[in-house]
Amino acid sequence: MDRREKEALVASLRERFDEATSVVVTQQKGLSVAQSMELRRKARDAGATYKVAKNRLAKLALDGTKFQALSPLMTGPTALAASDDAVAAAKVCVEFAKKNEKLTIIGGSLNGELLDEDGVKALAALPSLDELRGNIVGLLQTPATNVAGVLQAPAGQLARVFGAYGATDEAA
Repeated sequence: MDRREKEALVASLRERFDEATSVVVTQQKGLSVAQSMELRRKARDAGATYKVAKNRLAKLALDGTKFQALSPLMTGPTALAASDDAVAAAKVCVEFAKKNEKLTIIGGSLNGELLDEDGVKALAALPSLDELRGNIVGLLQTPATNVAGVLQAPAGQLARVFGAYGATDEAA
């Protein structure tokens, strides 16, 4: 990798860190190419990115960003998962680490706040942004459904009363 390629990699990583809400630092010792590709695919499906980069280049990319506190974690064979959704990167990494002991979560950061391994696991346990939006829509629709049911009940009762009076008048 020549100097221009390294500069381009650092620039693309820095751009990704500027856009991201959360970053997770992992170590992958002995992860096969197929396993790494599977992890990247899962991250992409969740709206996150998973990138293996040289620690020196990653530290340069982290410098000056809100995730600068992650620099000391960059030792050994590390990889970075970043996402715009606060929990997507953490969810993907934690779920993959449960199934594969070759991936270890070192730490992470949420909007510049440094997280240890337990913090990343707690972040992964939270519902995603889409799940929260669905819950809010459900909560907003529930009262409207209840109001419609309450408003329809008296009209139905009146219709049954009029139907009963109509039936008694016809019988008489």
